[in-house]
Amino acid sequence: MKIARVGWLFVGLTAFFAFWVNLRAQNAGNETTLTGVVSDAICGAHHSMKGMSAADCTRMCVKAGQGYALVVGDKVYSVSGRSQDFDKYAGQRVTVKGKLSANTVAVESVQPAK
Repeated sequence: MKIARVGWLFVGLTAFFAFWVNLRAQNAGNETTLTGVVSDAICGAHHSMKGMSAADCTRMCVKAGQGYALVVGDKVYSVSGRSQDFDKYAGQRVTVKGKLSANTVAVESVQPAK
């Protein structure tokens, strides 16, 4: 009987720890503002589809399963959230505000760059 209790205690503590780590990861990141070009994760700054605009290539790659990305100079950032805005501004220069964690931006707003 004690082994079963210890097992359930272990399961409960493991679940709590996983929840805590996930919560901290969601709140992690530094507020940032980046200005760059909307692209997709596979093409980055260099679109390979001949005869297509950067916007059309980006949209096609996203429909094929790639995520949107923001190209800032030589750096490509993955983005999460606001996909309708990224679709609208595909291939265009935008300013993104959000939380940066490693190479991913949790996007709060997307505006055309000035």
